[in-house]
Amino acid sequence: MKILILCTGNSCRSQMAHGFMQSFNPELTVKSAGTEASGKLNANAVKAMKEIGIDISQHTSDSVNKYINDEWDYVITVCGGANENCPVFTGKVKHRLHMGFDDPSHATGSDEFIWSEFIRVRDEIKETFQKFYKEEIEPQL
Repeated sequence: MKILILCTGNSCRSQMAHGFMQSFNPELTVKSAGTEASGKLNANAVKAMKEIGIDISQHTSDSVNKYINDEWDYVITVCGGANENCPVFTGKVKHRLHMGFDDPSHATGSDEFIWSEFIRVRDEIKETFQKFYKEEIEPQL
């Protein structure tokens, strides 16, 4: 089973979703990418995942172009706000899905509030992707 998770910068939401999917089943082939890949991971995303025992620190922030010629069972976009354009993947895909989440890297305010946004979004991603895994992926394995 091959799953590609896309967003714009590939530094935060798609990386967290990638980490969760891989933690649910290490046998899955999971990659994440962005249309405007930042080239680095968001430090708070790495910290938020580490806090619950998932290490994404070795992930890379890659351009979607790296995967455009591959075949995928699922391509999932995770962009959220109305001000974002979700990437369109033009490669060979069996199922295209959208699961939108706010971008915690755009949060402003106190350090405590910004951190709480990373935790909130992380937990939303976990819940949504866990449901997806149990209902869609597991029955196919």
